[in-house]
Amino acid sequence: MKKSHFIYEPHLVLRQHAIVPKGEWTPRLAGPTFILVRQGTGYFLKSQLNQELPAGTVLMLGGGVTGTIRASQIGAFSLCFFSVIPSRLSGLLTLGEKRALELTLLNPESNLKIFPPQSAVAIRMEELAANENPGGFAARLKMLQLMAEIIELDLSAAPAESKISDAGQRLELFLKQTPISDLLEMNFTDLARMTNCTSRHLSRLFQKLVGMSFNDKRAELRLAKALDLLATSNLKVVDVALESGFKSLSQFNQVFARHFGVSPGRWRNKNGGEAAVVIAKKLKNFGRAKSGKLIFKLNASRKPRQQASPSELNALSV
Repeated sequence: MKKSHFIYEPHLVLRQHAIVPKGEWTPRLAGPTFILVRQGTGYFLKSQLNQELPAGTVLMLGGGVTGTIRASQIGAFSLCFFSVIPSRLSGLLTLGEKRALELTLLNPESNLKIFPPQSAVAIRMEELAANENPGGFAARLKMLQLMAEIIELDLSAAPAESKISDAGQRLELFLKQTPISDLLEMNFTDLARMTNCTSRHLSRLFQKLVGMSFNDKRAELRLAKALDLLATSNLKVVDVALESGFKSLSQFNQVFARHFGVSPGRWRNKNGGEAAVVIAKKLKNFGRAKSGKLIFKLNASRKPRQQASPSELNALSV
């Protein structure tokens, strides 16, 4: 069985980076990344693009953008930057907003933006860089606000749920409007009741729309939350399990080891801490079905994992 792997790196943390004269840096970060040139002059190189980056310039890189930042031959060149990982905004974004953000960041017209010095964006980035507590709560809120203003999401108004007679459309609207954190607390019976659909029909619709069963999708969301807590908090493993929606430590250990091949404690020892970066395959949460509808899906190169045991499925469906 091929185990699941995640890219894990600091999120909403303002970091510093220096490049020696004539040196290069190729950012490879998960999620949109906002880079401020603090000192010196450099260049952003991408295929046929050679954009000068004087001090004070802000560069925004979205998903799938590959390019290199090169320092000039003269003088020091330093940057500060932060990235936002959409999968770790489950308490703030609905599924629809998260999907819109992912797709926007893959759009060539939206995933690369350059703001000159003295622009409003550059001034606000300078204020963030000068903050005495760049990792504090207020600073993180400002980072999120800056991202929201720069990235324009296509969130077209959906019809009211009460006017929708088709069960598939009701389910799609519900998933778009419901925060991911609420789905973690929901069971399949709740979902069937809220979408006014029979369990059997809902099971088929969910599989078609999302690309996996309800239990599998919720287990994936719970594991993603557990990884975040293991790497960024000092919570005991049992508390991580309960906070992530698992009903017991033994069940959490069993499901975690089945997906990642190690226990939660060993994963934390290897990957925990603010500076930890796991270099691995990125979990691709979103894609498009043949019909053009938005769906969730795992990396297509990943081999199908083993069927969960009855005890796992029962525990996850509680």
